[in-house]
Amino acid sequence: MSSWTRTGPVVVEVDGSADGLRVVGYAGEVAVRAGAELVLVAAYHGYSSYSAMVPVYAPQVPADGAEEMLGEAVGFVRRQFGEELKVSTVAREGSRLKVLQRAARDARVVVVAREHASGPAGIVSAQGNLAVAGRAGCPVIVVAPGWRPAAAEYGVVVGIDGTPLSLEAVEFAFRTAADRGRELTVVHSHHVPYRRLVADDGTWQERAALTVSETLAGWDEEYPQVKVTRLLTTRPVVATLARESQHADLVVVGAHTGPLPIGDPVARRTIAEMTCPVAIVAHHVTPAERDRRRREIPAPSDIIATTY
Repeated sequence: MSSWTRTGPVVVEVDGSADGLRVVGYAGEVAVRAGAELVLVAAYHGYSSYSAMVPVYAPQVPADGAEEMLGEAVGFVRRQFGEELKVSTVAREGSRLKVLQRAARDARVVVVAREHASGPAGIVSAQGNLAVAGRAGCPVIVVAPGWRPAAAEYGVVVGIDGTPLSLEAVEFAFRTAADRGRELTVVHSHHVPYRRLVADDGTWQERAALTVSETLAGWDEEYPQVKVTRLLTTRPVVATLARESQHADLVVVGAHTGPLPIGDPVARRTIAEMTCPVAIVAHHVTPAERDRRRREIPAPSDIIATTY
């Protein structure tokens, strides 16, 4: 079982977009539910967009623009939640990735927006959010464009693959379902491309059920109040999660840590295609896993190259 527990504030990115205040509102609900402080973070660059071709244009100082966005967000939070919710703001110069990484050091969760709904731009936006999740050190919730809480019906959905990558994601999913009083759906896909070329003895259900049981071992006892539904499927996992997200409160998936989490195509596509918020929970590789991975890599064989 996993051992990490985060009890710090809820951090939300304020980006000044049209959808940004709705994401701030979502983060406020998470903070109220957890009894945590809400920290509003805005990143800015130390240069303006001044152009000599437009001499009458007076550019706004970047720091002032960030403070203005934060002030508007604070006013929105006060109108939504009153004075009981503790709110603080951080305006910091630097790239979005570095500013959020620093703000997330003591956070329990980071909330960001997905800028685009679909297409190549959505994939690029998803990759940026995946990079934040890989460095944040805490779960990162990506809120889909246009999502409204009223659409949630069934609760929390978590995707597992039977590897240690799912450990922290399962823990976070159980805890979130318990805190929100929601049901939990566990999705495991046994999808095999070009299935007609692969011999299937018909026992995939047994193997998939065993994988799910091993992954959930102990958590159903830790959270007996959470009703768990196990969904075993041969459909692609992202397609299955996308279908479940149409009526879900939250979709949870695991991801790798590191500065370049490019090896997580499932997590990237999940961020890009879900219609509800997605929690990306990074898996922290243990020394035992690192040693086992090294042992699994075969030693290079001697290669004899013929020369002429």
